[in-house]
Amino acid sequence: MAFTWKLYGDGRTPPPGEAVAPDERLSWGRTVGIGAQHVVAMFGATFVFPLVMGLDPNLAIMMSGVATIVFLLIVQGKVPSYLGTSASFVGGVVAIRAAGGDNGSVTGAILVAGAVLAVAGVIIHVAGARLIHAILPPAVTGAVVLLIGFNLAPVVAGIYWPQDQWVALATMTFVIVGSLVLPGFWSRISVFLALIFGFALSWILDKTTGEITSILPGGTEEVPHLRTNFDGVTGANWIGLPDFHGPSFKVSFVLLVLPAVIALLAENAGHVKAVAEMTKRDLDPVLGRAIFGDGVGTVIATSVGGSPTTTYAENIGVMAATRVYSTAAYYVAALVAILFGLCPKFGALIAATPGGVLGGITVVLYGMIGLLGAKIWKENRVDFANPINLVPLAAGIIIAIGNVNLQVSDDFSLQGIALGTIVCVVGWHVARVLAPKQMQDALRSERGYTDGTGPAVGHAGVHDDRDRTAEPRSSKDFKP
Repeated sequence: MAFTWKLYGDGRTPPPGEAVAPDERLSWGRTVGIGAQHVVAMFGATFVFPLVMGLDPNLAIMMSGVATIVFLLIVQGKVPSYLGTSASFVGGVVAIRAAGGDNGSVTGAILVAGAVLAVAGVIIHVAGARLIHAILPPAVTGAVVLLIGFNLAPVVAGIYWPQDQWVALATMTFVIVGSLVLPGFWSRISVFLALIFGFALSWILDKTTGEITSILPGGTEEVPHLRTNFDGVTGANWIGLPDFHGPSFKVSFVLLVLPAVIALLAENAGHVKAVAEMTKRDLDPVLGRAIFGDGVGTVIATSVGGSPTTTYAENIGVMAATRVYSTAAYYVAALVAILFGLCPKFGALIAATPGGVLGGITVVLYGMIGLLGAKIWKENRVDFANPINLVPLAAGIIIAIGNVNLQVSDDFSLQGIALGTIVCVVGWHVARVLAPKQMQDALRSERGYTDGTGPAVGHAGVHDDRDRTAEPRSSKDFKP
């Protein structure tokens, strides 16, 4: 399938129990409406993460659209997905900034990581989906995702939260409450709604209470300042190109972001598994393509100064809610994102987000990144009574969270996320080889494990006898 979709029924919303397949579409008016929902779903995180990485959010939005189109072409329309900004690189980027790296250094390091991810996708496509779990079992991938998220705690505590603690607290509260009490789709975009709320609250406080005194990013002393500053918005054009820049490369910076590749492998495998469950199709054969497509998307985006990309769970939620898996809606969303990127005034408004608002949002987002690692452990029934899982992963996690430094030579060191990831990956495999037979046997016997390395991609930890290899014969066979 390229750019042709069969019209589903009469083009209206599918009745209960039925769904629109990836190669089908509703009427173009309804397809545009679904595409708009996908834009809203990916929007908040796609521009929040570039902000916290110090990259141009306008360019991130634009390149997310480009990367999504490239991804859909690579997977031949079989994996409906939107590629938004990846959170997995935030920790590495913070470390690069702390070491004196500029925007070019950041995007250059991520570009190399994207190329590594693309190569991994090719290898997985040739060798099969089980290769991921042979090299990166759930115990290890969970630990790496967890340490990437929790390593960011000092960023919240030291940079964003202190700028305006009360706005940060109010924004955080909005995210928590909104995700619980808002209905359906609105709860899934609670972060985006919290950003609007925090922005409005900051503006109201500026008008009613005046300036606040706090330390701004890059500063060392408290200074009086308004929470909101719209000078950049006023001076920006309505139509124009975003701020492109070229990448630069340094080995030590590349090492800081490479651990994110492990997180992206787990993220993509989980995304493909989720889509396979919803569409009742066996998507293991295209897992390698999906990972390759994500890597290529990241390479393309960062080659012009954009942000790293990844498949977005937020958009899976839209599909689950609408029962519309049509890739036509994703093409619409991608084109809308590209148009947003051509509006500098919009980008300037995003860049004007007050620090206190980012503090309230990131304290939740960074924690959620970390807890996704724990979710991987839980879903795959990782047994921490077994020292093979417990000891090396415990060491790697503390090294990463505490930013422990290993000075290898006068001009090269391993620190934080990079060192912690190496300890987790290498330590787990060494422990597995050296462990006594009873520990190795216990590892193999964990529920759902086939060879001691981990469950096959698509395994959800629950026995399921449904046949997922047959393609649905018609729309009525295609049920969520």
